[in-house]
Amino acid sequence: MTTEIKKDYDNPKYYDNREVSWLGFNYRVLQEAADKRNPLLERLGFLAIGSSNLDEFMMVRVAGLQDQHYLGENIVDSKKQWTPDQQLDAIAEKNKENVVYQYELYDQVVAECRDQGIYFISIDQVHDEEQENIKQFYNESVFPTLTPLGVDAYRPFPNLNNKVLHLFVNLQREDEQQIAIVPIPPLVNRYYHYQCKNKHFLVPVEEIIQYHISGMFAGYTITSSFFFRVTRNADLDIHEEGAEDLLAVIEDYLIKRRNGRAVRLEVDIRSEDTDGLAHDIDYLMRQLDLEDRDLYLIDGPLDLTGLNAARDAVEAYYPELVFEKFSPVYPRELQGSDVFKASEHKDVFFHHPYDSFKPIVQFIADAANDPDTVAIKQTLYRVSNNSPIIHALKTAAEHGKQVTVLVELKARFDEENNVQWAKVLEEAGCHVIYGKTHLKTHSKIAMVMKQKNGKLTRYVHLGTGNYNDKTARIYTDMGVITTDEAIGQDATDFFNYLSGYSDQPHYKHLHVSPFDIRDTYMEDIDQEIEQHKEHGNGHIIAKMNSLTSKPVIKKLYEASQAGVKVDLIIRGICCLNPGIPGLSDNIRVISIVGRFLEHSRIYWFNNNGEEKLFLSSADMMTRNMIKRVEIEFPILDANIRSELKEILKIYLDDNTKARYKLPDSNYDYVTNDQAPVNAQMVFMAKAEAEKSSIRHAKQNSENWFSRIQNRILQRRRK
Repeated sequence: MTTEIKKDYDNPKYYDNREVSWLGFNYRVLQEAADKRNPLLERLGFLAIGSSNLDEFMMVRVAGLQDQHYLGENIVDSKKQWTPDQQLDAIAEKNKENVVYQYELYDQVVAECRDQGIYFISIDQVHDEEQENIKQFYNESVFPTLTPLGVDAYRPFPNLNNKVLHLFVNLQREDEQQIAIVPIPPLVNRYYHYQCKNKHFLVPVEEIIQYHISGMFAGYTITSSFFFRVTRNADLDIHEEGAEDLLAVIEDYLIKRRNGRAVRLEVDIRSEDTDGLAHDIDYLMRQLDLEDRDLYLIDGPLDLTGLNAARDAVEAYYPELVFEKFSPVYPRELQGSDVFKASEHKDVFFHHPYDSFKPIVQFIADAANDPDTVAIKQTLYRVSNNSPIIHALKTAAEHGKQVTVLVELKARFDEENNVQWAKVLEEAGCHVIYGKTHLKTHSKIAMVMKQKNGKLTRYVHLGTGNYNDKTARIYTDMGVITTDEAIGQDATDFFNYLSGYSDQPHYKHLHVSPFDIRDTYMEDIDQEIEQHKEHGNGHIIAKMNSLTSKPVIKKLYEASQAGVKVDLIIRGICCLNPGIPGLSDNIRVISIVGRFLEHSRIYWFNNNGEEKLFLSSADMMTRNMIKRVEIEFPILDANIRSELKEILKIYLDDNTKARYKLPDSNYDYVTNDQAPVNAQMVFMAKAEAEKSSIRHAKQNSENWFSRIQNRILQRRRK
């Protein structure tokens, strides 16, 4: 039996398709909107997140498959052996189920909002006394921004902007019939908000436009109108080969991306006047060159990302309907000591957002102003709009430090932002590099070199997440600052590899993709299998965002067959199917979606008690393994390893937010008779307890100091 299964590792039924698995993850995001344990306005937020996620999925993943379909490239996916056309059909079927579910939840949550005095209303439900204010708002703030786009022999069908709401208008004058398209300006606030008798009312701005739009077409009668939205391909190829200036190539690419091929048409079908709607939709489908599976008929408002604006409008009035404020703890070991001194004695561990991100910013900022600092080297993938890290690097260069920064220009949807930061850093005197040809540099590493008393010390920060002070508040990530000499040498070799010309170095501690992370991970699985055969205690735990690498999945199946216990904590895509008898019955997969975006990657092996534990910037995905420069780094400090093991245990004990994957690829909530465990709540409670402990310690110290001062004063008086 075992031999037969081993020969059949490529059987498609043992795998999930990557894209369909992602849609399963987005369904779990939407389920958070149904979870009444989440505050009401946060549930609106999860509906918005689901829409935002889906937009990116359509622009990138679906767009790429459509390109293959139209070019006739029948490249099958490596796991299910589906052609692009089969994948597009499967995506459309699953996604349309998701969309129906999303709008059922929307109706449900909006109804619950009414119970709290928050009303999402249409323009014809507005109180009479408010109609004049809305008309004034329209005339002064909205109408001047509108541009009607007529379509006729002299005005061709317009290039409709990506993800923008549009109003399709049918016009008539005597026997003349015309159509016009009015884009809804995305910078106009999505909702008009007003109060009446301690109740809050939210009116969609697009309905205000539709209600007053007749004044824009003097002499014509509007016979019907409806809203629609186009999503476009944002996954265009970047032609790096032979490029003399990648910066210029990226800027050209950004211009072309605005006009990418249409991949989806969404239509709001709530209009009372549906005469001719089918004809108008067919016209749009022909103009956009879309197929039936690309059409989504929506019985509700388009683009639910706008719910973030609704939440923002009323949040201040309903603090009890959002998550309680949470502020991270400033690590105890850094109280009264800077991160450099602390890391000279032992490695310093950070678990964000429960631990403050400020020490990471200070790591660069303090180095920039320290006369002992010789050089700073850092990779940047995504940073915030007003990044303190960028400002610190500029300051360092202006102070004469040698500053080398790798800015990844190909970070999807951050290209424009990163192009501007690259220019800013270059102008400040930093040496800016853009990465390796055909590879994205996704590594999270920063190194500060200081010369003190004739000795050079290298301080290295390695992390799982971006150097982004904004997302560090809402993403769970981890990092370590160390002065370990071997890691310092590895970091030096890594940056030299990026900035110069050489084969990939031989590192002592770091594993660096392409390929090395995948290959060493599989070697560690092999070793765990051998240890289990001898000692019977094989155990692997891995936490990541996604698992798609087929070689890794096969190796995990092999470990399961050998009897090794495998626990996987995978937030998003998981192409491995657990619980298949004789193949994966020793594998458990859970997914946790909650208040914070689970982003950390942790890889642990029991190794017969000689544990191995790594953190990484990389998921076990094909792209991370062979198309990116990623770093996996070992945790050398025994105390940090113990802390990470405890963190993993808490995740595995979660029976509140965790969902486990079934052999049929569906997920169910974890239920048991244990006390409720919400991992993220546990970590927040630990952070709050740590803050309280630090406050008490400070108070005791201050009280002790005051008592000593009082005794001294009393003695002097005597």
